[in-house]
Amino acid sequence: MKGFSKMAYPYLVWMTIMIIAPMLMIVLYAFTAKGNSVLTFQMTLNNFARFFQDGIFPGVLMRSLKMAIITTIICILLGYPAAYVMAKMKPNSQAVMVLLITLPMWINVLVRTYAWRGLLGYVDLDTEMRVYVGMVYNFLPFMILQVYTSLSKIDPSLIIASHDLGANNRETFLRVILPLSLSGVVSGITLVFLPAVSSFFIPKFLGGGQYVLIGNLIEDYFIQTGDWNFGSAISLIMAVIILISMYIMRKLDRETAEEAE
Repeated sequence: MKGFSKMAYPYLVWMTIMIIAPMLMIVLYAFTAKGNSVLTFQMTLNNFARFFQDGIFPGVLMRSLKMAIITTIICILLGYPAAYVMAKMKPNSQAVMVLLITLPMWINVLVRTYAWRGLLGYVDLDTEMRVYVGMVYNFLPFMILQVYTSLSKIDPSLIIASHDLGANNRETFLRVILPLSLSGVVSGITLVFLPAVSSFFIPKFLGGGQYVLIGNLIEDYFIQTGDWNFGSAISLIMAVIILISMYIMRKLDRETAEEAE
């Protein structure tokens, strides 16, 4: 067993270099100001004050949250029925459907987004709707697969028992199937909301640079303007929001699991 534990050492080194060290650098830049030849680091909270004092930046944050919430709702409305139909199919048909859903994900997301950019050029849609199309297309499979996995684990005897007790299809769905599948819905929400709220290339490519989200702000301040301190502060604010969202989703997932038991 000790020999197997040593196999984790390369991963721990990689995680330290590629994840922990960059995060520590972001925290350092977020709480410091640009130095000079005499003073290298100067601790400050001005980067965070600048974000909240300027009405533009909180507005972009609210727009990002709105975009992520609406995208998640649309994915639930489209993904749950699709997953429910898949779970009702024969095993061979289910395998084919899972393959068809995951097949586009084998292609790089940038390539898929560029493809939608060309397709939407023939459709008269405003900028916001174009971004929604790209968001839903890229994140919908995550919702479908999570809900499908949850539905496929439901014991068929519970559904049979529900019908034997006099429940019709609607009552069986509302009282048996839906509660037992909520854990998959919660997992799907996590996998859709978190990347949607921080996405930057989809609004950039499909919005033509006119629809700016919080991810685009972070990219601009790191790459375009070179203001790493303010960009790090925005990243840290975004990280806190994501951590809070993950905590809420985990709590909901735990509660739904306890209710199902």
